Amino acid sequence: MSLKGKHIVLGITGSIAAYKSATLTRLLIKKGAEVQIVITPAGKEFITPVTLSALSGKPVISEFFASGDGTWHSHVELGLWADLMIVAPATASTIGKMANGIADNMLITTYLSMKAPVFVAPAMDLDMYRHISTQRNIGMLRNDGVHIIDPGEGELASHLEGKGRMEEPEKIVAVVEQFLDSPNDLTKKKILITAGPTYERIDPVRFIGNFSSGKMGFALAEECASRGAEVLLITGPTALSLSHPNIRRVDVESAREMYDAAIKTFPEMDAAILSAAVADYRPAQWTDEKIKRREGEEITITLTPNPDIAASLGKIRKPHQLIIGFALETSNEESNAGRKMEKKNFDFIVLNSLQDKGAGFGYDTNKVTILSRKGEKHSFELKTKKEVAKDIIDTAFTTFENSK
Repeated sequence: MSLKGKHIVLGITGSIAAYKSATLTRLLIKKGAEVQIVITPAGKEFITPVTLSALSGKPVISEFFASGDGTWHSHVELGLWADLMIVAPATASTIGKMANGIADNMLITTYLSMKAPVFVAPAMDLDMYRHISTQRNIGMLRNDGVHIIDPGEGELASHLEGKGRMEEPEKIVAVVEQFLDSPNDLTKKKILITAGPTYERIDPVRFIGNFSSGKMGFALAEECASRGAEVLLITGPTALSLSHPNIRRVDVESAREMYDAAIKTFPEMDAAILSAAVADYRPAQWTDEKIKRREGEEITITLTPNPDIAASLGKIRKPHQLIIGFALETSNEESNAGRKMEKKNFDFIVLNSLQDKGAGFGYDTNKVTILSRKGEKHSFELKTKKEVAKDIIDTAFTTFENSK
């Protein structure tokens, strides 16, 4: 019973493929899962709640309110209860509503409250599936971290032949099993991520900082959250925003503030990914009034070291905690990164080089090499930072879990 004890929300929408949901429910129950079905009003035109309730052993949820006495179904509680959500079949309408946050039924509000990974199995006619708007909405869901189980080809309800058939229940269950059995499933994991630059004040209008945009750290936060992790993102000043509900954001300005937030929360974490570009030094003194320019006068700023966040976490870590660090180097890249990994007690270090075009601060792309304490080396081509985040999580968490 590979899904024993797993809580799965199964969303069913108004498609002829809804008949397959009965088999899907039975297979999930047989694998040991506890299944709560949420069906749209249109879905009930294709398969009855009585059938689904008999298979799942639970009342089927469709409306916001259970009866006329004021009781209601809490989509928030469902989002906290679930280990996984599957929408199968997912019509073009439901996919569009999910992508754009149109919460006009119980299924969509449940999705918007979901903290667990979400899988979607589209089902529709071939022209609807390949329409530019449908493909755009599917792309938006992918970018939001939703897992799309591509439809198969064959005879459709219109009697046309093409792509749009909902994947068979057995295949959907196999995909879910593989995901939950993989070390890349981060459900129930708590992960600390630092991102962005830090600003070290000189006076009320000037600071010492760097060119970090925070894009890599934000991509890592979204990737971990999409795999089911609870993410605490501690970020320096950046204009970037987040979309995943599993991410709790803490905004800081200085290295000292980032240090305090990281030290306070790290003991309860399963892993830390330290991608922030933290200033090594700060002004020893700063004034609360703007420094005025005086013709011909030179100004000397004395710098003092900031607390070393990475080294401090490396000292207090427990054996089960994973730490991934970053190194941006301009010369002797691998040797310098390797020394930093050993000195700060990282399990892995992600090496960036300013010598690589399109990598480093400010870009939407990155080119990295991942080094491990065991001497392993994984080099990747230039990719989007979203793709790089997948590579980092795949490499680090798979290796770390396999070494236990």
